[in-house]
Amino acid sequence: MLAASTLADVARLAGVSTATVSRALNAPARVRQATRERVEAAVAALGYTPHFGGRALASNRTNTFGAIIPTMENAIFARGIQAMEEELSERGVTLLVATSHYDVAAEARKVRALLARGVDAIALIGHSRPAETLELLNARRVPHLLLWATSEAAGAPFVGFDNRAAARRMAELVLDHGHRRIAMLSGLTADNDRAAARVAGVREALDARGVALAAENLLEIPYDLDAAAAAAVALLRRAPRPGVVVCGNDVLAAGALIGAKSLGLRVPADVSVVGFDDIDLAVAVDPPLTTIRVPHRRMGRAAAQMLCAMVDGETVESRAIDVELMLRGSLGRAPAGS
Repeated sequence: MLAASTLADVARLAGVSTATVSRALNAPARVRQATRERVEAAVAALGYTPHFGGRALASNRTNTFGAIIPTMENAIFARGIQAMEEELSERGVTLLVATSHYDVAAEARKVRALLARGVDAIALIGHSRPAETLELLNARRVPHLLLWATSEAAGAPFVGFDNRAAARRMAELVLDHGHRRIAMLSGLTADNDRAAARVAGVREALDARGVALAAENLLEIPYDLDAAAAAAVALLRRAPRPGVVVCGNDVLAAGALIGAKSLGLRVPADVSVVGFDDIDLAVAVDPPLTTIRVPHRRMGRAAAQMLCAMVDGETVESRAIDVELMLRGSLGRAPAGS
């Protein structure tokens, strides 16, 4: 049996020092491209595999980060995490991703599992969780930050946007189009601070104009096309019929379009529909959705940069990122009589 190749073998073949090989493998951004390519070629030729345990013991790091997201089915989380992984990969860091299914107890279990695997840092979504989860991370001195939300009281740095303010902007746009009979499809707000903040933002805008969001016109449902279509049908069969359905994300809005069309209603002539997130689906549906564009990729890259700085012992400042209102064909003027 042939002996396993060593770091020294790679260095000899690449014509560099063992320290350079180590940097090329663990922090590739710090090594010139030509040198990195020679090291990579030597690694491939020799079939060299770094000894993970030994490297971790020597550096007191695993070069592995964790991220726990609510679901992989929502494209916006997938894109943010993809951008985060790309940035970390450029820095020689591996990202482990787990899902909580919007369950804070499941998230706590995933945090403990990632800690057991020795991750150097963890990213979490939002701030709806028991205090014990962040207390555990603080006790273990594992850097962590929050994405997709802003909260100075959350107990950790964040990189995200103000869900409440963004939803308020959307509701104000709806009101500016003359709508007064307003319904809303929201995600489930229990243990989901982003969904709850979006409902609060819509209510805030309506209250400021003296417009009511009737209890029967606010439905909380899972982020699911079929569930949204069925809920939209229920809302749009009410008398008087809502002139607009404000939705907590684009999946719900796409389902609302399906529901409206199943009743023979024209969008936006008979009823308008607006969403939130600006995923690809928003421009694939007919008519394309008026929605809030969330900077998911910028958040993911910023989170990777901030976590790396925290692992290096640097102090980071929370970062709020602006969203953009996208006006498209699904929002029209309020129908006559509404």
